[in-house]
Amino acid sequence: MYYNKLPGREYIYLLLYVNDMLIVSKSRFTINKVKKDLSSEYEMKDLGEEKKVVGMEIERDRKGDKVSLMQKRYLKMVHQKFNINNNTKFVSTPFVYHFKLKATMSFTTIEEHEYMTHVPYASAVGSLMYAIVCTRSDLS
Repeated sequence: MYYNKLPGREYIYLLLYVNDMLIVSKSRFTINKVKKDLSSEYEMKDLGEEKKVVGMEIERDRKGDKVSLMQKRYLKMVHQKFNINNNTKFVSTPFVYHFKLKATMSFTTIEEHEYMTHVPYASAVGSLMYAIVCTRSDLS
């Protein structure tokens, strides 16, 4: 990511990921100037207004002067992959502060142990951590 403070209170941001580029500024003139300067040096295609970047959907509220990043499709895929249904109980804190884990709470039968070997816990947590870091800190 590159950014530059321009005269006044204006900024220009240039985000580059592999072969995708996103240019962000409040000024359409500034964006067009950067595009012109870059296209004079590099071969580029202008694909118009971006709707998705690095797997995140971009939603614009021009009247409210807001831009939001979302991961609705990614989170739907995570729900399907790990069989998380809409009946899942959500809590603001998974454990109360005084809850202590003990070895005696671990598996007691071979069946319980066998069942847990098929639960992709680390993969599910990693998938959710990606969403937490990018757009959904509320999931933490």
